[in-house]
Amino acid sequence: MMRSIASACLVAALTATAHQAAAQLAKEDMVDIPAGAFTMGNNNGAADEQPEHHVTLPAFSIDRYPVTNAQFAVFLHAVGPFNANGERLFDVRDPDARIRQVGARWAAHAGFEQHPVVEVSWAGARDYCAWRGKRLPTEAEWEKAARGTDARKYPWGNAPPDRTRAQHNAEYNETAPVDRFPEGASFYDVQDLSGNAWEWVSSAYRSYPYDAKDGREDLAPGPVRATRGGGHDSGVDEITVTQRGRNLSRNPASGHHNIGFRCAL
Repeated sequence: MMRSIASACLVAALTATAHQAAAQLAKEDMVDIPAGAFTMGNNNGAADEQPEHHVTLPAFSIDRYPVTNAQFAVFLHAVGPFNANGERLFDVRDPDARIRQVGARWAAHAGFEQHPVVEVSWAGARDYCAWRGKRLPTEAEWEKAARGTDARKYPWGNAPPDRTRAQHNAEYNETAPVDRFPEGASFYDVQDLSGNAWEWVSSAYRSYPYDAKDGREDLAPGPVRATRGGGHDSGVDEITVTQRGRNLSRNPASGHHNIGFRCAL
């Protein structure tokens, strides 16, 4: 009896240690965003950015960088391009994808390993984050991580964009490594939030004010989802911290050449 109790305690201790290790691994290279209020939206922006309003969030963490081709290739090798519900996770058929199956393995194209993964469906982004013990950020979390609490226009402040801060006004499919733009870091030192690749968020694309309790955070498949931050082929008007991708196809079942993602926790 005593041996059984001791064994059970040992198993419990090992399980707890494993969970702690998994949690620590999940938080590697994430940025902690403190609890509190911030200004969301822009009264001088497009209709879908209005009205400007205050949102109070609990503390959360967000990936410092977008998910890369190399990271997503590991996920594809583990689970494949479809999930158990038949949802497409990655549009490998599209020539814009920078990951291919080579024999039994999935691998990023040479030279594109550290570029943001694109051609990932919203379900693929959701499932990848869950696989890493994380989740997609809400639209409000993404904007706070990018904007801070001083209502800035861009992650780095209000200075106009240039190529030291963000990949924008580039050619079709001309992404860049996610760590190329340290000058574009946000107040919280989150990187590559403007340009390079739009980013899926968990939230359905609905009108403001933002309300996490109105159903927009339901993760069931179906609704159009918001995308944030602008892509490599976006102009300066699309890489602000309040832009919601209104001119972009947000079909959540498909991948797109200029939409990637990052995870939160």
